[in-house]
Amino acid sequence: MEFKRKLYTRGSSYETTIPMPLLFSIDKTKKHEVIFVFDSKTNKWYIEIKEKDKIPKEKNE
Repeated sequence: MEFKRKLYTRGSSYETTIPMPLLFSIDKTKKHEVIFVFDSKTNKWYIEIKEKDKIPKEKNE
């Protein structure tokens, strides 16, 4: 399976979208991080999707 996406400029950086078929197994009610991993041995990029850790809010007393 192959997905192609455009790169969009945003200020001095670029953005792209993540295709929905890659997101089918995540719980969309929770927040996630998309991690791009480059393997220099194979010269390929991989995408990891991990649930974002919830950081408890500290109370200022």
